[in-house]
Amino acid sequence: QVDLVESGGGLVQPGGSLRLSCKASASISNMYAMGWYRQVPGEQRELVAVEFSSGNRNIAKSVKGRFFVSRDNAKNTVDLQMNNLKIEDTAVYYCNAVPAMELNQYWGRGTQVTVSS
Repeated sequence: QVDLVESGGGLVQPGGSLRLSCKASASISNMYAMGWYRQVPGEQRELVAVEFSSGNRNIAKSVKGRFFVSRDNAKNTVDLQMNNLKIEDTAVYYCNAVPAMELNQYWGRGTQVTVSS
């Protein structure tokens, strides 16, 4: 079992920036992928950005060039830098970890990001 704790969410104006952080309770070296998803009420949870154990990344087209994911295995963290935020970025953002050798995957409880003028 791995606990994931997110921080850094909040209220920002369009064009502003936020940095989200996720801290894992155990080593993330075993994690095939770590990163961030988001969900709007009534819609499916969608991938935002993940970083694989290889260092490669998968970024959603809707945030490419604006959001950047950074995985730090030494600190057991994965951060999401969010720039030039848009109203449509408003969602609950969830940290996610997919182990390489386990059946389960792990989720944080989510942090609210609201973009509003």
